[in-house]
Amino acid sequence: MEFTQIEGGVTAVPGFLACGVHAGLKKDGLDIAMIYNPVLCSCAGVFTSNKIKAAPLLVTMDKLKLKHGYAHGIVINSGNANACTGISGFINAKNMCAVAANRLGTDEDYILVASTGVIGEPLPMDKITKGIELAVKSLSKSGGHDAAKAIMTTDLTVKEFALSFEIDGKKVHMGGMAKGSGMIHPNMATMLAYITTDISISPDVLKKALREVTDDTFNMITVDGDTSTNDMVVVFASGEAGNAPIIEDTSKGYEAFVEALRHVCTVLAKDIARDGEGATTLIEVNVKNALTKRDAKLAAKSVVGSNLFKAAVFGKDANWGRIICAVGYSGAGFDPGKVDIYIGDIQVARDGAGIEFDEERAKKLLSMGTVSVTVDFKQGDAEATAWGCDLSYDYVRINASYRT
Repeated sequence: MEFTQIEGGVTAVPGFLACGVHAGLKKDGLDIAMIYNPVLCSCAGVFTSNKIKAAPLLVTMDKLKLKHGYAHGIVINSGNANACTGISGFINAKNMCAVAANRLGTDEDYILVASTGVIGEPLPMDKITKGIELAVKSLSKSGGHDAAKAIMTTDLTVKEFALSFEIDGKKVHMGGMAKGSGMIHPNMATMLAYITTDISISPDVLKKALREVTDDTFNMITVDGDTSTNDMVVVFASGEAGNAPIIEDTSKGYEAFVEALRHVCTVLAKDIARDGEGATTLIEVNVKNALTKRDAKLAAKSVVGSNLFKAAVFGKDANWGRIICAVGYSGAGFDPGKVDIYIGDIQVARDGAGIEFDEERAKKLLSMGTVSVTVDFKQGDAEATAWGCDLSYDYVRINASYRT
C-alpha cells in the first residue's frame, strides 16, 4: 500500500483544529494543548495497565464508555500529571472538560482530558482555567505543531507525523503527535499519543484496530522499564473522507486503515525511543523465526530493556553476551543451542555460542545513531521488533532533579 507523507501532525487532517498555549504550569514554554473537531468523531483509547491510574485517564475512560466511543476532542496539560491527587484530582479533571466544553459550546462528556508531568501535586486550577480559555480562542487549522510542543515534558524533540492514502478511491488523511522521553515502558511510559483521521469507521472497529496496532508499536518500546500512571493513546475519526463506512473488521478498507495506523504509530513510537532521556542511540531489536509471536515479543523487548546491554551500546561495546542473557530471562520459549545473533550485518554468535568477528567494525556500527540487533531463533516463522535507547550518564542527571 502506498502512503504519501504530508506536512503537519494532527491538523494535517481536514476539519481538525488544535493549539498549544502557555498557562504557567511550566516555567516556560507551551503547557496546554487542545485538539478539537466540530464534527462528532468515532473515538477509541488504550490506557496504561498500571494499577495506579491518574484521574484524567479514569475520567476519559468513563466518558468514552458513557458516550459509546464518540468525542469532539481533548484538552491536555503538561507540567503536572494530576496523579495520586485524591478526590480533588477527579474534580479538577472533570472541571477541565467542563471549562473547555463551555467555551466550545458542546457537551462536556464529549471532551476528553489528559495530563502529564510531576505525580502527586494538585493542579493549579486558576492557571488551568485561564489556559483552557486561551486555548479555545487559539484553535486553528495550523495549530498541530504547537499542540505537539505543549505536551512535551523532558522531551527534546517534537514528535508528529502525517500521511494520506486512498480507500475506495477516496483520499484519507491521518496525523499524529506523541510525547515521551522517560518513564517509558508502555503496557497498554510517560507516553501520550493522539491520532486524528477523517476515515469513516465505527467506534468498536476503531478500538479493535487501535489495540492491535498499539501492541505492535507503542507497547514494543522501552526507555527505562517504568510504566507510567498516565499512559494513553487516543484516536479520533471524523468520518469526513467519504469512504464507505468501516463497520466490521471484514469491511473493505479495514486492512488498509490498519496498515496506515500502524505506520503512523511506528514512526511515533520510534521517535519516543530515540528521544529517551539522555539517549544518544536508538536501538532496534528484531527477533525472527520464533515459535510464536509472544515468544518473539518477549525476547525483543527484553533485549531493548536490558540496562546492561543499553549501557554497552552507550560504551560502543559489542558485548553480545548481554543480548543472549536478556533473551534467556525473557520468558520466551526457544532452544538455546540454535540462537544466532547479529549486530547490524555482523554475526557475533552462532548456535548459542560466540564466533570471531571484527570488533573494530562492530564498534563503528555501535557508534551510529541507530543500532540494529537481530536474534534468530531458527525454530518457527514468528517475528517481532522492539525499540529502545542506550543508557547514558545523563539519564541519571535528568531524573535526579526531575521536580526541580
